[in-house]
Amino acid sequence: MAQAAQAGDTVKVHYTGKLQDGTVFDSSEGRDPLEFTIGSGSLIEGFEQAVVGMTPGEAKMVQIPSAEAYGPHHDEMVQEIERAVIPGEIDLDIGVRLQASQGEGPPLLLTVVEMSESTITVDANHPLAGEDLTFEIDLVEIA
Repeated sequence: MAQAAQAGDTVKVHYTGKLQDGTVFDSSEGRDPLEFTIGSGSLIEGFEQAVVGMTPGEAKMVQIPSAEAYGPHHDEMVQEIERAVIPGEIDLDIGVRLQASQGEGPPLLLTVVEMSESTITVDANHPLAGEDLTFEIDLVEIA
C-alpha cells in the first residue's frame, strides 16, 4: 500500500485555488507541480495540513478558513497617502502593487485600492486576507 504523506515529507502537488465565488486566484495547471516540505511553513498552514494523510494519485477538495490562510483583513492597514510622495516614474492605477521600505526587515507590499487627484489609498493586507479559500489538491508524489 502507498505511503501517506506526513509532516517532514517533501511532496509535489498540483492545485487550483478558488475564492468563495468560484474565481480561480492561483493554479499549477500548465506548470510543474508545486514542491514543498510539509510543516516547513513555506505555505499557508491549512494547505500544508490538507496534504497530510494523502497518498500519491489522491485528489481532494479542501476549504481553508481565512484564519488558516492569510488571516483577517485589518482596516488599520489601509492608509491614504499624498500622491506627491510617490516617485513620478511609477505608473499608478487601481490594483498596482507597490513596495515600501520599513527600515529593517522585509519590504512592505502595498496594493493601490483608491485614487484621487491628490491622494492614493493603499492596502498593506495580503490581497487574500479575509478570504475563505477552496483548494483542489492532487498529490503527485512524495519525494
